[in-house]
Amino acid sequence: MVDVIVVGGGHAGCEAALATARMGLKTFLYTLDINWIASMPCNPSIGGPAKGIVVREIDALGGQMAKNADKTALQFKMLNTTKGPGVRSLRVQSDKIEYKKSMQETLLNQENLTIIEAMVEEVLVENNKIKGIRLEDNSVVECRALILTTGTYMASLVMVSADVTEEGPDHQKTTKNLSESLRKLGLRTFRLKTGTPARIKTDSIDFSQAQLEEGTSDDIFFSYETTSARKLSDQVPCYLIYTTPKTHEIINANLTKSSMYSGVVKGVGPRYCPSIEDKLVRFADKERHQLFLEPESLSMDTTYVQGFSTSMPYDVQDAMLRSLPGLDNCVIDKYAYAIEYDAIDPLQLKPTLELKSIEGLFCAGQINGTSGYEEAAGQGLIAGINVGAKLLGKKPLVLRRDEAYIGVMIDDLVTKGTKEPYRLLTSRSEYRLLMRHDNADQRMIEYGHYYGLISDERYKAYCEKMDGLNYWHNYFNDNKVIKSPELSRYLAEIGYNDDGHGSLSELVKRPQVELKKIADIFGLDIDDALAKQLEIEIKYEGYISKAKREANNLIKMEQVIIPENIDYLAMEHLSLEAKQKLFEIRPRTIGQASRISGVNPADIMVLSVYLKQKHS
Repeated sequence: MVDVIVVGGGHAGCEAALATARMGLKTFLYTLDINWIASMPCNPSIGGPAKGIVVREIDALGGQMAKNADKTALQFKMLNTTKGPGVRSLRVQSDKIEYKKSMQETLLNQENLTIIEAMVEEVLVENNKIKGIRLEDNSVVECRALILTTGTYMASLVMVSADVTEEGPDHQKTTKNLSESLRKLGLRTFRLKTGTPARIKTDSIDFSQAQLEEGTSDDIFFSYETTSARKLSDQVPCYLIYTTPKTHEIINANLTKSSMYSGVVKGVGPRYCPSIEDKLVRFADKERHQLFLEPESLSMDTTYVQGFSTSMPYDVQDAMLRSLPGLDNCVIDKYAYAIEYDAIDPLQLKPTLELKSIEGLFCAGQINGTSGYEEAAGQGLIAGINVGAKLLGKKPLVLRRDEAYIGVMIDDLVTKGTKEPYRLLTSRSEYRLLMRHDNADQRMIEYGHYYGLISDERYKAYCEKMDGLNYWHNYFNDNKVIKSPELSRYLAEIGYNDDGHGSLSELVKRPQVELKKIADIFGLDIDDALAKQLEIEIKYEGYISKAKREANNLIKMEQVIIPENIDYLAMEHLSLEAKQKLFEIRPRTIGQASRISGVNPADIMVLSVYLKQKHS
């Protein structure tokens, strides 16, 4: 018997398997093809709004995605730099070939981890507890815990117009029987749909008709341990173009040929990353839609047309693409397609990502109804940590909504569920000023160290960093501004006609004043990254304090645990809808119960009084 089996070698499976193996558990990772582990079948990038912060959280917890993304990035770009710190996120354009090679190398060299190429056909359960798996050759492998990370490969269908093929992304095999096995165990599944754009031969594109999109000059990385990566001068550019009236004319004339509008697609597609034909229907008032031309790999002469996903027939795709600026004579390397697959209803999961009905069975990634590499990796890491915690006798990891975007995502899934591919957005978080790019280590590294995924050496370096941050915070609060000609000149340059007054912190709180400039003027030797973080904490101190006070109310509600055996249906004074929702979801805490759609404040009050009476 093996300790842990992970099914699927996508981004969720990689993080899950590495976590359990690094926690000392004998782990088997089953995949259909080792060469496709950590592949990027869609967008060749990591990060973006909210997602980039997830990658930072993964790193601070001891995961792998951040290091891999830094190592194999073609371009680094900090997004939303003109906006508040709560929405700033890093995004990298990845070398998709080098990314998967690097991750495969990490997995193959990981102690306690064995990778096996095989088709998993059935999940085996005994007395509502995981027993193991049955493979395509009918052999059985037993385990103490199982993590399903099947991505878009469960009963998947690839669709181009009316042509439907039973296969996974990039012509890979699909697991036809696994989702039927889950349904036989009583799990609810539903169909989802996503898609991917065409790839164009790079040397066939006239980039002079496109707008250059360069990377960011600052040395900002995903991993706290990355010290150097591709320099700005060596980064590969992306380009911006827009759809044209001719593009819209072609699409509208051929709508009935799209898989989505011809009735072929049964699953629900992503709201925030729709196909181009769906965009035209839903946003008919828009004259044009932006598209990005993004490199896939230095070893490939192909460009990804971001934002141009479609399931139109090939001849229509030809006409659509050649109607775009710079693509008049483009050569298509790979056509776009839509893909439909099975997912499970995430309301069946505990916040640990373990199934409520089957002990020892965990699910992570797109099988839970999410979209995106980053969302998958975050779930995979949490599932792996919680499997390790379960088998090693440690407390489970359930991240709060004020602690991490990963916590927001999982809470949304297990409390509200989803009917469409779920995507993380900064707007989903009530506490985004507390969950910034710069402070992921402050929020997550204690957990990573507790579960053995952050080394003592790295934890010590973090503690030293925090000592420095606290020292400089106190220094700027306690020391007064000393007037000087240099300070006067600097203040005049940014629009102030005084010489400065009050504490250094009060000076930094002024708009346009940069803490690093003040430090240089006063001869203070502060690390650049530390200076940026300190500046955010000083400038936004009032807002951060307010957010923390609001979060404390959430923390109090999350500390009230609801017994698993509570009988909601017999509870008096609860509304009928609340009884039904609470019975189905079985929230872990009063906080989680309060976020369930259909459970109103009066119901929470009834539940709180009931719990107090039971414990009095």
